[in-house]
Amino acid sequence: MPIAALVGTQWGDEGKGKITDVLAAKADVVARYQGGNNAGHTVVVENVKYKLHLIPSGILYPGTTCIIGNGVVVDPQVLVEEMRYLHGHGVSTDNLFISERAHVIMPYHKVLDRLEEQARRLKIGTTGRGIGPAYVDKYMRSGIRVSDLVNPTRLRNRLEDFLPLKNRLLREIYGHPGFEIDQIVEEYSSYAEVFRDRVADTSLLLDEARRSGKNILCEGAQGTFLDIDHGTYPYVTSSNSSAGGVAAGLGIGPNHVSSVVGVVKAYSTRVGEGPFPTELKDAVGDLIRERGQEYGTTTGRPRRCGWFDAVMVRYAVRINGLTGLAVTLLDVLDAFRSIKVCVAYEYRGQRLANFPTDLEVLRECRPIYAELPGWQSDTAGAQRWEDLPAQARDYLSFISQEVECPLQIISVGPRRNQTIVMAEVFR
Repeated sequence: MPIAALVGTQWGDEGKGKITDVLAAKADVVARYQGGNNAGHTVVVENVKYKLHLIPSGILYPGTTCIIGNGVVVDPQVLVEEMRYLHGHGVSTDNLFISERAHVIMPYHKVLDRLEEQARRLKIGTTGRGIGPAYVDKYMRSGIRVSDLVNPTRLRNRLEDFLPLKNRLLREIYGHPGFEIDQIVEEYSSYAEVFRDRVADTSLLLDEARRSGKNILCEGAQGTFLDIDHGTYPYVTSSNSSAGGVAAGLGIGPNHVSSVVGVVKAYSTRVGEGPFPTELKDAVGDLIRERGQEYGTTTGRPRRCGWFDAVMVRYAVRINGLTGLAVTLLDVLDAFRSIKVCVAYEYRGQRLANFPTDLEVLRECRPIYAELPGWQSDTAGAQRWEDLPAQARDYLSFISQEVECPLQIISVGPRRNQTIVMAEVFR
């Protein structure tokens, strides 16, 4: 009954979609446990690029059950568009199930997200997809769940309870005209019709799969440093994107999770605001961005780029209890004569080996680098560890030792066959 969790170890965009797709080949169930369509996963299969935002990457395997868990906030419009997008590529969604407990992103959430970001003096860098306001309503007990959405009478009743307050907020604070109940019910009920028969008690489905000995892969969005509790607050998302979100976001016991794989880029990137100790605002950073095509799947925004930060990833290993690393985009570093790794921070004359929790301290931290020789040769065709240049193997071994976590998977390109598996997740 192996249950493996896959988490990002940086600020998201680590390539979790590709690693999920690789591991899904041996998974019977792939389950998404948090976040919303503010995240994007890109998977390349037989030279076809799929961009997914809500539906787990495992959907590309016909025999794999895919679950959107209760910890996810669902935009019904995006979900329907994504289902139709997959159908247009000949991919069935008959194996997709959505938790009846998942909360729904309503149209007023998206408007509030944008208006609140515009009003902030301190910009968060939100994608404006309504994720934060939907989670706010969830914890204020004024949210609408998928079980409400698929019942038009209940949907109307819930809106009659909560929409007047939302409209008052929109009109009196932001000068927005607000929303009409009839319009929302009509539009959102039409979305619900598309996936009504896909709504289920997904916690029960997962438990039945576990009891029957099936391989289960738990997929997160964003990364550890965007976690609402353990990330670089307030520049974070609105859910637990670390491994701690798995149990609550899927309704499975934490003692059933047998391994936690941390996905990490061979360098560092960040989208939006907030401190970034190893950021490169020079030609090297620009080259990393262009070689890695570092532009957001969801927003298209250019990502900030920098060298690998072992202090960060060491923290992620501890927070998530990582059992292995999946290193992605190693091939992006093929062009460099030498490569730097941040092994510690310098803060007011002190050497810090551990990631500071105080954001103001982090702002003043400067990276202390170790410099390693590059390999300046193509790694994209490597199929085995031995196929990699010696300097690339040394680099990977170095970062593994620095963060105190073994290598498990190495990705040298976007396609499935550009993957070196050091140790199987599902044995």
